Amino acid sequence: MNFRTLTVLGVLLAVAGCASTSRVMLGQARPPTDPALVQIYSTPPPGSQEIAQLESSSAVGFGTQGQTDAAVARLKKEAAALGANGVILMGVGSSGSPVGMSVGAGSYGSHVGGGVGIGIPTTQKRAAGVAIWVPPADRLPVQTITPEK
Repeated sequence: MNFRTLTVLGVLLAVAGCASTSRVMLGQARPPTDPALVQIYSTPPPGSQEIAQLESSSAVGFGTQGQTDAAVARLKKEAAALGANGVILMGVGSSGSPVGMSVGAGSYGSHVGGGVGIGIPTTQKRAAGVAIWVPPADRLPVQTITPEK
């Protein structure tokens, strides 16, 4: 294999392993918010307004909790960019590459070569949710703990 072929192959593998986010607009976007202020909900709070349906994925790895956290963090970041202050988490799942093996051989003139390749199973975590805007009066109250006297 020449250098150009190896470079193209390396770029294709790098792109295949990148994290991504996609969205389908359901309502009007608002001014961006801080991702740290975006709350995760399991059901829509009263008075919430849908902004967009979001899907995100983590980078390729071996199925760790960190990958799940990264996929959810990407949802929050994208939601904040659309002006949402909440995300209704619809689900988290995995997609992976199966283990594979290939054998090849070839010849060029008097030169003969062969090779064996084995694929390592990798996983990408995916999260889906709906970016929402919740009016301040309908947001969940922050619980404070006061010390007893």
